[in-house]
Amino acid sequence: MIGGDYQGLGIVRSLGRRQVPVGLIDDETSIARFSRYTSFAVKVPSFGKAAETAEILINLGRKRGLQGWVLYPTRDETVAAISQHKKTLEEVYRVPTPDWNTTKQLWDKRNTYELAARLGIPTPRTRWIRDRKELDHLELSFPVVIKPAIKEHFLRGTGVKAWRANNRAQLDKFLDYGSRFVPQEELLIQHLIPGDGRSQYSYCSFFRRGQAVSKLVASRRRQHPLEFGKSSTYVESVELPLLEEYSERFLRSIDYYGLVELEYKYDSRNGQYCLLDVNGRTWGYHTIGRLAGLDFPYQLFLDQLKMPVEQCRGKVGIRWIRLLTDLPTGVISILQGKLDVSTYVRSLRDFDEEAVFSRDDPMPGLVEIALIPYLVVKRGF
Repeated sequence: MIGGDYQGLGIVRSLGRRQVPVGLIDDETSIARFSRYTSFAVKVPSFGKAAETAEILINLGRKRGLQGWVLYPTRDETVAAISQHKKTLEEVYRVPTPDWNTTKQLWDKRNTYELAARLGIPTPRTRWIRDRKELDHLELSFPVVIKPAIKEHFLRGTGVKAWRANNRAQLDKFLDYGSRFVPQEELLIQHLIPGDGRSQYSYCSFFRRGQAVSKLVASRRRQHPLEFGKSSTYVESVELPLLEEYSERFLRSIDYYGLVELEYKYDSRNGQYCLLDVNGRTWGYHTIGRLAGLDFPYQLFLDQLKMPVEQCRGKVGIRWIRLLTDLPTGVISILQGKLDVSTYVRSLRDFDEEAVFSRDDPMPGLVEIALIPYLVVKRGF
């Protein structure tokens, strides 16, 4: 497994509870290394360029005798590296990540939105420019969102997922600043769909040979930060067949294989669910599947070992929370008048799955509390 924050911890527990050995490779100080289910943990200097990442994985695999182990990336940059060097990595590992012809449709949002348009899947109106003079000829209706076509360097440089510009002056300012980290043409200018996490939904699946082996749709009730969330803090599984239809149409068109999350936002102005992003890996709250009846990482593991995987649909009404980030998110929402106290307190009593704290594996939860200053500085939680 590559990357060991709470998302990686969920993979460790999914496999480790079934006596599957799990190794962790990370370039950060992460909580998954403290799990009782982690067989070994290796910290590397950095997952930089794709070729360097592949070389690190190959060398480590040969040194530790990891022939036939399944690779689980947890971040977009490692997905890209594995996809681009898939054939080489398959000399040592089982590699469920699709090849680059498929992955590039997810890696670059310009590809994602162009494909969605051809497939009749709604997306927010999005533009990108090579020269600033092109702005004068664009029909823009403010507010707009400035976001990266490719997340990796933008997120690392700015520490945010997106910016809101309420006028042309703000748009120019953010384009200037964003261009320090990524090329001008990678900065997307997107019409803002109003709403916070309560307007956002996700389709989650283990997808194979044109159909979903397992799937659920989730409502991202709360997220951090509130408007452009980098991570969900409170999620509930719901029934939304339209998003299943959209998502499976998209995944079939690129012959996708593996675990995947497609993110949507509901536009109350026209009643459309617009595709925002596609993540070709496990996602932050994938452990919601454990009590919803589908354990995503373990299903992928079984399939990689040519063992049968039961087709299933996630139960509706299962609630997942990450307390460490949901508590400050809830307080801010209450202070801003977006959430009443009684509703919030009730949600703290009725969740089914906590992202980190577990009775059978308590150490990661204790370590995460100690790491709060580090997490705030490193990635704002």
